[in-house]
Amino acid sequence: MPLHKYPPAIWETLKLKEGIYSRLPAHYLQSLLESKKPTPVHWRPHGVKYKLNPKTGQRERVQDVPIEPYFPPEADQGLWGGEGWISGFRYANNDKLSNRLRKTWKPQLFNRELYSEILDKKFTISVTMKTLDLIDAVYGFDFYILKTPKEDLNSKLGMDLKRAMLLSLASRDHRLHPNDPAKREAIYDKYKEFVIPQEEAEWVGLSLEEAVEKQRLLEKKGSINYHSGQV
Repeated sequence: MPLHKYPPAIWETLKLKEGIYSRLPAHYLQSLLESKKPTPVHWRPHGVKYKLNPKTGQRERVQDVPIEPYFPPEADQGLWGGEGWISGFRYANNDKLSNRLRKTWKPQLFNRELYSEILDKKFTISVTMKTLDLIDAVYGFDFYILKTPKEDLNSKLGMDLKRAMLLSLASRDHRLHPNDPAKREAIYDKYKEFVIPQEEAEWVGLSLEEAVEKQRLLEKKGSINYHSGQV
């Protein structure tokens, strides 16, 4: 006889179908249910299931063994480009005949000032060299934030910046370069491919706790407005 009515693996999914969770916007719930694996950073997949052994010529099955990094809380306040802490072992004095010692490898971090065109603001952020390479690869900080999916950003700060950028694009905020409308329109036109409805942009990057609190406040405000209308 099973210990639980439903397997623990689906508890989180079932929770989203009850109470206030079920009243969250459909696009936000969909984003929670989308489970994509992050792009490999600390290992490189073979990309094939079989390969030939160079010595025997026999076909052998290839196994991809991913290296799972650990992301400490401070990773949420920076942009690490998918890099994290890697736990493993090393040999004492680099001697393979000696004892193995536990070791944690940590990425090298740098504080860099990054400028957002959409927000017209500079941010001092803890980054890795990989992050800077990724920013260069897409030709800018704003493009990096907007193009990188949440599982690769893996940063609360990154998702908060994405939400702020999407809201600015959706509303075409006139506070951006108020004295230079031409420059403002040029920036919004440059990033027009990322524009989504404002009511969707407001929910991007919110944690489940933040989304529930936002929904609770919206329902409370709606209830007050409804009763005020009756009076």
